[in-house]
Amino acid sequence: MLLQNIPILRIFDVEKAKEFYINWLGFSITFEHQFEPDAPYYIGIKRDTIELHLSEHHGDSVPGVRVFIMCDQLTEFHAELQSRPYKYYRPSIQETFYGCLEMTVQDPFGNKLSFNEYIKKE
Repeated sequence: MLLQNIPILRIFDVEKAKEFYINWLGFSITFEHQFEPDAPYYIGIKRDTIELHLSEHHGDSVPGVRVFIMCDQLTEFHAELQSRPYKYYRPSIQETFYGCLEMTVQDPFGNKLSFNEYIKKE
């Protein structure tokens, strides 16, 4: 039985990743691992029910991955991000052809997170 999907995103600098994912997007670290000092990092992060793994290890993933994330309260999340600006990114919300509001952000390593909320029909 399938239970959960956790994407692995390739990163090249764990401190730059923390600045983006923890300080700006509001994820928290669930674990950090290095085999030895000066070895690449592998870290787990989580926000609400969304989990991601970030890896400096060659071969774990490739840069430029896109992760599609369903959410609710997208406008509130957008306002939260605007309240603590990230100097490299100012996202906006767009209406998509597939019936969602979407906010896409790109991390410093070329990976894209696409946050989507279904447009409520009245």
